[in-house]
Amino acid sequence: MIEQRLKDLIKTIKPIDRAIEDKIQNKLDNLTKPRGSLGRLEELAKHYALVFNTLNPPVPKKVVLVFAGDHGVSDEGVSAFPKEVTHQMVLNFLAGGAGINVLARHVGADVRVIDIGVDHDFRSLPGLIHKKIARGTKNMAKEPAMSREEAIKAILAGADVALEAIQRDGCTMLATGEMGIANTTPASAVTAVFCSKPASYVTGKGTGIGDAAFKKKVEVIERAIAINEPDVSDPLDVLSKLGGFEIAGICGMVLAAAASKCLVVIDGFISSAGALTAYCLCPEVKDYIVAAHRSVECGHKVQLDFMGLRPLLDLDLRLGEGTGAVLAMSLVEAGYKVLTEMATFEDANVAEGEKAG
Repeated sequence: MIEQRLKDLIKTIKPIDRAIEDKIQNKLDNLTKPRGSLGRLEELAKHYALVFNTLNPPVPKKVVLVFAGDHGVSDEGVSAFPKEVTHQMVLNFLAGGAGINVLARHVGADVRVIDIGVDHDFRSLPGLIHKKIARGTKNMAKEPAMSREEAIKAILAGADVALEAIQRDGCTMLATGEMGIANTTPASAVTAVFCSKPASYVTGKGTGIGDAAFKKKVEVIERAIAINEPDVSDPLDVLSKLGGFEIAGICGMVLAAAASKCLVVIDGFISSAGALTAYCLCPEVKDYIVAAHRSVECGHKVQLDFMGLRPLLDLDLRLGEGTGAVLAMSLVEAGYKVLTEMATFEDANVAEGEKAG
């Protein structure tokens, strides 16, 4: 049974083992600097080392997984761009010309693009990971976006891609990415339900729609919630009725990373909707997540606060694709280098200052 496979995956997720936390902290405190003077870089160093349960964690090998899918709710006119842009951007990703390609090259991360639900026939297009569940979701303003089985298949597809990157290719740090015209609408809907907030409170202007379209977008989300009556006690019910294939794929990616004890850096609003779904299925995933940045989408802060995550960056980003996540990866790697390359006072024959406390 397909749902049993998901349950089995979730059962394998355990909280981080913090037995060596004091040893990691002691090492950081004895590096040639005032204690705590590198701030959140030290926090990231400790987090990375704890995930791998060692004072000498592996050299970061970075990959961003970009899940692409279309949305039936785009028929409601909730986006400034036509649906065709989704498959056009997939081609742009594969050609290396998108924002995520530029920034991934900047930080030395691999980019992998997954068709999990694009309304386009890519046939056997080289370089694309083919995991299509369907050619887009249904219009959630009229009916459930997905069946429960489709939602689970999309979660497991995302998990499989992540597991391949971790287990086959030795990746130690994953970043979430996505593409899907109109996907801020399902992201807002699942956020409203999971976080018990009005649709208007968690909905932004996405790709830059005007005031009239924004008002309509909120009304569409409210209608979708009213028609579908999602059960907040059942995260799969919420996801299937209001979500998207790329949101489900990212949910699976986060679950698989946590199950494999691998760090996952989440991007903005859409990615965080996937992470939020994973968190509602299994709160222990939080131990393996780094929140890259705070998007200008108003619902993003609501998501992060709900999960108890503190973002690293605040750069007014709203592109998605994983752009903020790969930038944050470079900070995690900087923390790793502080922990593993910086000399201690003893090594460098430098006199220590007075110990705090």
